[in-house]
Amino acid sequence: MIEKYPLRHSQEPLRDKQGLTETEYLTSYQADDFKHPSVATDMAIFTITEKPETNYRKLPEKQLSILLIQRGVHPYLGCWALPGGFVRPEETTEQAAKRELYEETGLNQVYMEQLYTFSEPDRDPRTWVMSCAYMALIDSSQRKLQAGDDADNAKWFRISFRLLEERKSYQHDAITAISFTQSYELTLSADDIVLHSVIQRKQIQTEHSSTIEYSILENDGLAFDHAKIIAYALERLRGKVEYTGLALHLMPSRFTLTQLQQVYEVILGKQLLKPAFRRKIADLVEETDCYTENEGHRPSRLYRRKWENMIN
Repeated sequence: MIEKYPLRHSQEPLRDKQGLTETEYLTSYQADDFKHPSVATDMAIFTITEKPETNYRKLPEKQLSILLIQRGVHPYLGCWALPGGFVRPEETTEQAAKRELYEETGLNQVYMEQLYTFSEPDRDPRTWVMSCAYMALIDSSQRKLQAGDDADNAKWFRISFRLLEERKSYQHDAITAISFTQSYELTLSADDIVLHSVIQRKQIQTEHSSTIEYSILENDGLAFDHAKIIAYALERLRGKVEYTGLALHLMPSRFTLTQLQQVYEVILGKQLLKPAFRRKIADLVEETDCYTENEGHRPSRLYRRKWENMIN
């Protein structure tokens, strides 16, 4: 049998083409020969809020909302942004994201996943800042706000994400490619504040590859490229809700099946057939012995999530 790596019979350290050992190489290495980006994390933190309902016999309308902070420092002073900050030297990006989440909401035991790394050199006017973005889901019974050191205010903004246009085109150059372009209107509202953006999602498909690019066509009130990050997070949330139990992380400890269906519908932006929905989530929830109380209709059974079946 031939060894993959031949045995070394000498104790001499390995040397590179310049004749340097690893120790010598690291001693002479000049990190400043290369431009270094700063690294930050940005958090897309979603929850479910309810629109006030004057008719006690009707269920309150559910709304998907996202946490934004109003910047109290330059750049983008006074604009609204996702919670986030720079990664400290002793942290990983995940640890920084969890720290930011706790500083803004007081929570540390919530669902969180990494979204994408946004690394365009001009995304921050200060310097080259790469952002490792994360998505977190908080159930409505836990939400609490406290603006961080560089923020003047923090609010939950209701989300509207509407398809404006979609088109398909073909490119016949050296390589045949199909381009599928969608434009979305993102509207975020809280009290009398309305933020508006138009985001373009472009997917280019060839025989051997597929790439997706997001770009901001219009932007009013959101800092940096955060409209793009929010659009990316919404697509991830919608996609995973279709085939996992991810939406259950937005529910309180006990809920009705109707309330759960409402949450699915506001995330997906469409109505669902009740029988098909209940078959879909049958293995993800289990009955409790509790029922709704003090509501203007017949008491409904409460359910809880079977967290061991929630593969994300």
